Amino acid sequence: MTATSTPPSTPPSTSTPYAELKAPTTLRRLLTQPTTGPLAALLLACVFFSVSTDQFLTGGNFSLIVQQVMVVGTLAIGQTLIILTAGIDLSCGAVMAFGSIMIAKMAAEGTLPPLAAIALGLVVCGGFGLLNGALVQKIPLPPFIVTLGMLNVAFALTHIYSEEQTVTNLPGPLTALGQTFPLGKTDITYGSLVTIALFLLLAYALSSTSWGRHVYALGNSPEAARLNGIRTSRLTVGVYTVAGLLYGIAALLLISRTGVGDPQAGQTDNLDSITAVVLGGTSLFGGRGSVLGTFIGVLIVGVFRNGLQLMGVASIYQTLITGVLVILAVTVDQISRKKAR
Repeated sequence: MTATSTPPSTPPSTSTPYAELKAPTTLRRLLTQPTTGPLAALLLACVFFSVSTDQFLTGGNFSLIVQQVMVVGTLAIGQTLIILTAGIDLSCGAVMAFGSIMIAKMAAEGTLPPLAAIALGLVVCGGFGLLNGALVQKIPLPPFIVTLGMLNVAFALTHIYSEEQTVTNLPGPLTALGQTFPLGKTDITYGSLVTIALFLLLAYALSSTSWGRHVYALGNSPEAARLNGIRTSRLTVGVYTVAGLLYGIAALLLISRTGVGDPQAGQTDNLDSITAVVLGGTSLFGGRGSVLGTFIGVLIVGVFRNGLQLMGVASIYQTLITGVLVILAVTVDQISRKKAR
């Protein structure tokens, strides 16, 4: 009698089908993105103010919000680059103010043609950034101390050069970016488009170029970046220089928005730019964040101030709420860093 062998039974599969894994994994990645929280906060704020006031949810008001934040937004792009390297720049508002006074006064007095005055202003602001970067990297000194000192230098030079006088009667090329064009029933300023274009350009540079990858590497670990062949000294100076050039563009946008050269401008814009960067999910410890997140952070600041103003809330309470938001954003960043370890 021949024995028949029974084929071994196949154990039940314990693997989860790919289709079941894909959705939770995608959702988990989405929820852990640094920009997810800020975007949710922005959407909730828009919903709240839309319900609270009829004037908020209009094309004209959204255009106004972008106009109100385009100067700080441009500063915040440069601030993002520096914070990604684990630095900080307290001088950005003062450098912008000096650049705006230089451009306005030279053009208004006929010292230089308007376009040449603009070019010189950009070079001078870039020079401030170059000097900041050189002091931070070559000596080296802490970015906080360097830029705090440069804030005072730029502030003093602004008031010395302007002689405490507001510059008026500016030629047309200086205010051209403040002009508007119709988009449907909404008027859009050319300066707003410049700011959005800068956000897109720097977002591409950080995400899709070797320069951008090196910036993140520098912020994560300068020593590891150096050992991997990245010229950290040149990169740091370059980042501060690019930031300075962005401050020069912000100076031109400031002139185009206000129509004057104001020596009192920009005194709190350094803090506003840091606020926007932090609210956008960029870590103050470097190596994590994005320009897209900063754009969302800038809009959060603009939406809150605009919405609270439409509701009749005093400006001091707007400042209070902004401060609370910054503390919450930094707290979330600290908690997420501890969990990642």
